[in-house]
Amino acid sequence: MTVKHEPLQVLRTLRPDQQVDLEELLRLVVDEVTRRLDADRGTLYLLDHARSELVSRVAHLPELAEIRLRLGEGVAGWVARTGQPVRVAEGAADPRFTGRIDQLTGYQTTSLLAAPVVDPDGGVLGVLQVLNRRAGTFGPDDEEALAALAREVAALLQATSLRAQLHRETRQHLAFRFNHIVGESTAMREVYERTARAARTEATVLVRGESGSGKEAIARAVHFNSPRRDGPFVKVDCAALPEALLENELFGHERGAFTGADRTVEGKVAQADGGTLFLDEVGEVPLAAQGKLLRLLQERTFTKVGATQAQKVDARFVCATHRDLEALVADGTFRQDLYYRLRVVQIDVPPLRARGAADLDRLIDHFLFELGRRHGRPDLVLAPAARAALHAHAWPGNVRELENALESAIVLAPGQVIAPAELPIVARPAAAPVGQAVPEGAFVTGLRPLAEVERAYIEHVLAACDGNRSAAARVLQIGRNTLQRKLK
Repeated sequence: MTVKHEPLQVLRTLRPDQQVDLEELLRLVVDEVTRRLDADRGTLYLLDHARSELVSRVAHLPELAEIRLRLGEGVAGWVARTGQPVRVAEGAADPRFTGRIDQLTGYQTTSLLAAPVVDPDGGVLGVLQVLNRRAGTFGPDDEEALAALAREVAALLQATSLRAQLHRETRQHLAFRFNHIVGESTAMREVYERTARAARTEATVLVRGESGSGKEAIARAVHFNSPRRDGPFVKVDCAALPEALLENELFGHERGAFTGADRTVEGKVAQADGGTLFLDEVGEVPLAAQGKLLRLLQERTFTKVGATQAQKVDARFVCATHRDLEALVADGTFRQDLYYRLRVVQIDVPPLRARGAADLDRLIDHFLFELGRRHGRPDLVLAPAARAALHAHAWPGNVRELENALESAIVLAPGQVIAPAELPIVARPAAAPVGQAVPEGAFVTGLRPLAEVERAYIEHVLAACDGNRSAAARVLQIGRNTLQRKLK
């Protein structure tokens, strides 16, 4: 008998452009799967190819932070290795069952159902597993239902930035937080934590960082992980609009407000009602318009061009800038009261050069995977000397410059290997000739001020030590307090 399958409710609102918290999204998926199958516990294991392990990134597991299984270990490990589903009526009676986890947790598994999560090419991405049916035991209908749900989970994973980490050739260990935001350095983890805390509130957020560092992605993460996620996310590029048009773009106008205004037009503020208004490059707002912007932020009211009555708006405000606002306040070109109103919560996005070698490698591999498939060249590889050249570059354009450089190389490379000459960057490694690999864990840098090199190397060591400051201090042969002082 074929069981009618209802699609997962939580996936109805997901779009590939949303910077959602992936852990939270997958947790909601596991919660719904567990309820659907009337199970006591559920787990989504993902395959960490770099370590040849299954890791329980999302699980009903109060006793342990995570479970790691070798391929072939336990029922889930067997499912990942063979790509076959398993239904166990009595867990301890099945030879594939491992009691190691139950011994660690004190939880007794009496029945189990596990299905592989498989990509369109047949590669295993992970395992979806439920334990201990609340009423009776898992039957063939449950197995069919879990298989259908596993296919939905596979489609979900393929629609997110996780797909670059879950393919078989990846060299990066599994690590993620927000969809389409890549990086696991200490600096980025601090950004993630601040973003997550800000998202839960209605506070105005100011995202600061150099051009190309990813400020808009963080702004989107604030919105898509907030209670306003189902409302609109409306962007206004303040730097792209001349002073004469900015007010009209923001607030709209009434019919007859000026020559050519033959109809009433709603502005971006009104369009953001119920959602988030993102003011990009807010430091470029002319002084003459800053008073009206301050009123909008303080009172949540605005007046259309040509109107006499103010309107209320229910919007959350997220702003971004690469400008030194404090300097603008000091020279009188930016209102101090507006500055304080903007920076209720401040999120500083680090430049790429300060994120360490591990983050750079993770971004390189992410863009190679995504852009290679976009342009029909999924089999392109990066020569070791080309990777060394990327590490030697200072990246003044940050992540955007890296993405553009790799896209150019992917499009123009004549063969299957991207050589240094195909990279549109000025810097080249001083001591990494073609064909010579960069040693594992190597730190490569171009000509930079000593303070920048020291900071970058400390970040590199921290990333290599998975953020463990005590371990990093031992590698650097300095005290932990000295390390903390240098990081400040």
